[in-house]
Amino acid sequence: MEQPPETSTDWGAGKHAVELYVRTYTTMLQSSGEIKIDSLVQTHIRMGSVLHPLAGQPQSDMGALLYGVRRLPRAIERCRHVVMGQSAQGFRAVLGADILDWQPVKAPARRRRWYQDGNATLAVLIASTSDIDDLVPSLVAYQIEWNKLHRSLQDVDLADEPARQAAGASEDDWQRLHEAWGATFDATLEAVKQDECHIGLRMIGGSHLGYARMASRWWLPIAAAMDELKVRESPVYFVSSNSHSLVNVLSGTAGDFEPEILEWTRNNDPDLEEERQKLELGHSRASRQNWLYFGARQVFDQHQDRERLRKRRVEIEAARGIRHIPARGTGVDSAAQIFKLCALDASAIDPRVGAVDVERLRATDACILNVDYPLGHAAYHILRQVAENASWVAGVYVMGKAATLNSDVGDVMIPNVVYNEHSGNTYWLDNALSAADVQPHLVYGSAVDNQRAVAVRGTFLQNRDYLEFYYQGHYTVVEMEAGPYLDACYEIGQPDRYPLNESVNMARINFDLGIVHYASDTPYTQARTLGARGLSYRGMDSTYAAAIALARRILQREGVLKT
Repeated sequence: MEQPPETSTDWGAGKHAVELYVRTYTTMLQSSGEIKIDSLVQTHIRMGSVLHPLAGQPQSDMGALLYGVRRLPRAIERCRHVVMGQSAQGFRAVLGADILDWQPVKAPARRRRWYQDGNATLAVLIASTSDIDDLVPSLVAYQIEWNKLHRSLQDVDLADEPARQAAGASEDDWQRLHEAWGATFDATLEAVKQDECHIGLRMIGGSHLGYARMASRWWLPIAAAMDELKVRESPVYFVSSNSHSLVNVLSGTAGDFEPEILEWTRNNDPDLEEERQKLELGHSRASRQNWLYFGARQVFDQHQDRERLRKRRVEIEAARGIRHIPARGTGVDSAAQIFKLCALDASAIDPRVGAVDVERLRATDACILNVDYPLGHAAYHILRQVAENASWVAGVYVMGKAATLNSDVGDVMIPNVVYNEHSGNTYWLDNALSAADVQPHLVYGSAVDNQRAVAVRGTFLQNRDYLEFYYQGHYTVVEMEAGPYLDACYEIGQPDRYPLNESVNMARINFDLGIVHYASDTPYTQARTLGARGLSYRGMDSTYAAAIALARRILQREGVLKT
């Protein structure tokens, strides 16, 4: 299958329902005023989202509620007006208010810049159309499920067990809701019982140029850091992954803090200490390096002296040619890291990467730009910005979470075909990575290559007809960034913009290209997955197996690994 055909009745019905929903909120948001979420409820229900299967039923869909709660800030419980915009300047021009003076708030499971005015309004900066495709269904699902819960709690004692039974929630889901709402669980439940939820939504701006402008502003501090490191004219290996795995693998700083990690674990985390003892006795197949990375994260997040430890870590990494650039003040909420390869400490690099020739490492002039993976179509704007400003793109590597239709959570999937729902293009790849690159470092899962991936518009914007169609076409990886990145990759090597609805051969390009995904969930598991629970110790297995493969590939390309 090169492109999804329009002939299947089931596919057509599923596709039409999703497109009707997207077209409804897209056109309504063109209004200069506020629209009501109530107006979107019926098209949301008719879409039949796999993340919200009970949307049209009277019983609560706890999975959909949990999914929405984790992707919206807690302030949404008190706010009934949400305003989306591309820049603080745009908000100021339309609202006459500087949202940067408002209270910053965060969502637990989605990186996005939110601000609360102190009353009932939330402002959010968006980086691309994917933010709209993610936010709108999340708000609609949240309102639907809040109101179901409101109706079920009337004339019910709000003691924990009667409330759970009235909501029709399982004990596990109720516990997850407790964890999501935290110390204010009882107060939030009281608020749900007291009032229905009716949210107003407004869009300020939303132009293609506006998204590109925000990506340009995102690039400025990165360019300054590259100038400081004297790598502005260096070949760039672009990596989209996360903010921890590549820096752990290449910096070795976790080893510098091993005494602190061991002491903290003994005193504060009996489960992690038990795992360490199993490792020492040879009773666990896991990697001690991964254990150390996980322990370091705990120490830097929770240690009582964490500020001093973080400062020391930054100093060590800076001495090894690594700079961290936080995301600042734009809708593109993706931090970045720059690695000056010749300044790395060869003895500190994770030994699983391979033996490093110190002299060759010192002679390389290349650098790595690692970006905390963006959401959906923001990937296109980010990579295009990097490619426009870098002297030479030597490689593009994408590592991220994905839903799987044929594997298990913790497996690693490596595609050679990617279909992009945004552009309608099907990309055929000569992927720089293979299962043989990952499997040696994978303890608990399997690595499968020659897979087919689909970059979808949004997590809610899928129904069973959609997914069944993709599965019948052997598309087994569902993700959001690879397609937009490939649209940008096309423009790196071609004289024109990326095409639409075409089959594109990416086998012959003038830079290295690798894409790898680790399975965090399936499209049917809603919020009950690795993604909902956060990165666990076991969950690091697939992440670091992929990161080691990427680091090894880059150092091999630079000729600094000993054969």
